[in-house]
Amino acid sequence: MLPSSHVVPINALPVPGLQHPRELADAFSEFICASAQLESSYRALQQEVAHLGVELAERNAALTRSLAENDRMRAVLQQMIDSMPCGVLVLNARERIVTINPEGRRLLGLGTLRPGTLEELSQASQIDFGSLVTAPREPRDSEVCLTTKSGTRWLAIGRRELKIPAGAEMEALRSIWILRDVTARKQAEQEREAARRATTLAEISTILAHEIRNPLASLELFAGLIAQDSGVNGEWVGHLQAGIRTLSGTVNNVLSMTSDDLKRRKAVNLPACVTSGVEFVKPIAKQAGVMLSVTASEEELTVDGNEDAIRQILLNLICNAIRHTAAGGRVQVATRGEARDGRRIAVVTVQDSGCGIPAEVLDHLFEAGFSGSGETTGLGLAVCRRLMAQHRGKIRVTSRVGEGSNFQLEFPAI
Repeated sequence: MLPSSHVVPINALPVPGLQHPRELADAFSEFICASAQLESSYRALQQEVAHLGVELAERNAALTRSLAENDRMRAVLQQMIDSMPCGVLVLNARERIVTINPEGRRLLGLGTLRPGTLEELSQASQIDFGSLVTAPREPRDSEVCLTTKSGTRWLAIGRRELKIPAGAEMEALRSIWILRDVTARKQAEQEREAARRATTLAEISTILAHEIRNPLASLELFAGLIAQDSGVNGEWVGHLQAGIRTLSGTVNNVLSMTSDDLKRRKAVNLPACVTSGVEFVKPIAKQAGVMLSVTASEEELTVDGNEDAIRQILLNLICNAIRHTAAGGRVQVATRGEARDGRRIAVVTVQDSGCGIPAEVLDHLFEAGFSGSGETTGLGLAVCRRLMAQHRGKIRVTSRVGEGSNFQLEFPAI
């Protein structure tokens, strides 16, 4: 071991490039300082990396939640579209079908078909969607008529352009079409128009009937005066009276169809009223060569009603019977009283020996405008049912083809 006097301090050793040992100490000191700074920077960098990792994880989680929410909202929107009461059709910029909801498929009658373009949709649904695209857009929807196995249907089709912001996920979508079934509305419009026309026709008919009634009454009076002249051909007078009374019955039918209720109700002696009504129709029966007779009940039968209306019912039934009975046939009118369910019923029957009524016609016999032969207006029997209802009575009919018909009127007696 060398004596301490021979130990040389390290900073006293010569270093190449350094003129003095102190320079070495300063360089080492600078190295230590730089190393400390690097270590501090490294720790700061690690902290920043850790912070960025946490922030990235949070953003990834948020993005995952956002995507899940978008999927949920997309599913909810699809459910909403599928459950809408109207048809929904969405197209992209290439005019291809992106979606069509179940109601849209039903309205268009697509069944299991899945068209991909408007052209294919037009072929499958019988609707020219191409013309709807090129046609100028109007404030209201276009209406098209479809003929299906179940009948005629009307569809209202509206098209709206989608305005999606640039860069949005759905910017490829172009338009949405809304389809609505407006068949009920169109039918209601047609019914309102038909009702309006019917009301107008009824008003005109009523006016004409009132205007014709007064001259008819004068003609009936003059015909009766002419009949009293012994120098006049009785057959001609009979034809004149038959024509006047037939026309009078038609006028009264028109007025009866537009009347809401009976006027001037009173107690009516039904046998006497029926007898006078038959006498009024006899010229018509004589002209047709049909024997017309009446058998009035001897018992008192009184009903609450209107004599003119009851005579109108008889006129219609007897004229109808004469029309369907060949010359030489007979029409018999009778009245009687019945006790039914503890109450008194006054019954009038009009029976003929005519051609009878087919069974398939009986259900439509009392419908206004229905005529089995097509030679009449179809008002007579409809007026009979209407007037009987106003008398709180009933009208029934039985018939056998080739043997004749029997109409029965039932009035509540008082």
